[in-house]
Amino acid sequence: MMSEHMPRYPEPFWRKESETTEYPALTDNTDCDVAVVGGGIAGITTAYLLQKEGKNVVLIDAGKLINGTTGHTTAKITSQHGLFYDELINHFGKEKARHYYDANQEGLEFIEELVNELSIDCDFSHEDAFVFTQDPDEIFKIKKEDEAYQQLDINGGLIDEKTLPFYTRAAIVMRDQAQFHPVKYLNALTDAFIKAGGTVYENTTASDVKTGDRPAVITREGHEITCDHVVAASHFPFYDGMGFYFARMHAERSYSLAVKTSKPITSGMYINAEDPKRSIRCTPAEDGYLMIIGGEKHKTGQGIDTSKHYDALAAYSREMFPDAEILYRWATHDLITMDKLPYIGHITERHKNIFVATGFHKWGMTNGTIAAKIIRDGILEKENTYRELFTPHRMKADPGIKEFVKENANVAKYFVKGKAEMVRRKPEDLASDEGGVVTVKGKRAGAYKDPDGLLHAVDTTCTHMGCECEWNDGDRTWDCPCHGSRFNVQGEVIEGPADKPLRKLDLE
Repeated sequence: MMSEHMPRYPEPFWRKESETTEYPALTDNTDCDVAVVGGGIAGITTAYLLQKEGKNVVLIDAGKLINGTTGHTTAKITSQHGLFYDELINHFGKEKARHYYDANQEGLEFIEELVNELSIDCDFSHEDAFVFTQDPDEIFKIKKEDEAYQQLDINGGLIDEKTLPFYTRAAIVMRDQAQFHPVKYLNALTDAFIKAGGTVYENTTASDVKTGDRPAVITREGHEITCDHVVAASHFPFYDGMGFYFARMHAERSYSLAVKTSKPITSGMYINAEDPKRSIRCTPAEDGYLMIIGGEKHKTGQGIDTSKHYDALAAYSREMFPDAEILYRWATHDLITMDKLPYIGHITERHKNIFVATGFHKWGMTNGTIAAKIIRDGILEKENTYRELFTPHRMKADPGIKEFVKENANVAKYFVKGKAEMVRRKPEDLASDEGGVVTVKGKRAGAYKDPDGLLHAVDTTCTHMGCECEWNDGDRTWDCPCHGSRFNVQGEVIEGPADKPLRKLDLE
């Protein structure tokens, strides 16, 4: 059971205190040069860049813009992705590791260029980024990361841990990184896209692509957007094209709190080296500052009750800030590729007019921005320095094949576990605002009793590949432990790869 001091329902600070424009749903067939599917940072930035180049662009989202992972981020704009560069050098070599750093730095710099060019008021600020540890076993890893920084000529390195505003045993810094308010930034970028002649449709779910010289995005309602190029920037690709992305990525959940305190840490961005992860940054708010405390990652649909992750972050927040008042809580859904680099480019080698941007790990602000530039150049048939690094068609034996085998063994384990589970609980046993796996007419099902006492029952069999979904008590959703699909209490899809809702059950 979640702490009584925790906000009852998950709601990100970024969405709560920012007004967003509402856009209509698509109600007829339409035609354009480029159809962009997905209203997060990758989709909106891609749409804006292509519209500026004279393309007629249509941008659609299954729900509201900026309400997916981008709206649930910690909003660090940084090339420091934990202790990552030593790992990159070991797996890919020095040249590609430096290439990855350069790509993310270019993403950071491009965001700043747009902030200045469009005069966007989005709380953009330059901050140093730190990885720290309080675990003596992690000190060696931080020293190895420092060696990687020196090899790659990264602006930063080991620092005196006593200079941090809290106790640590070791720390490394990457200088001159940044942070911002993502919804304010992307609201302004969407406005600029529309002023340039672009079109936005919300509540318009893309379900398939009719391939050909001029492909067409097919919506759930049966409407078609015929175009020269399709861009799948929908977090998980809504169209797979036989690229088997569901088997080449896994989904992770992580959690954030927005905390008010009398003594905020107003400079720097921080993340620890050890598990469980802890991320710390400050953001301006209406009456001062809030601390954004993040962490507690786990695979979607797997592990302990999700409310316990929120409670663990709350305990950490009060350890760091004894007078902490938790105002907001939210979770995010990240996709991790086998080698931890994003997939950006043609969705398959035979679909040259369909592009994908996915698998940003937990660093979508920079990776999503550079993805937009890579895809823009691909559509305009221009060279891009980073095209080969991020191509979705790469396959490296280490760690690629090893991770592929491990991830799919994990899928098989949870598939069998869900099918073998014995359930004795009945829907009527649920308390108000409680959900869980129950038995309906002798079969496994899922039910949620809302605060008004109304029961919502669904078949928990995921519509993607038949795994059994588990109840997420922290966010009140049904999450698939195999490939990360998520559904609301009515069974509607929140996250792919599933594109069909769970079957509703009649309890009469």
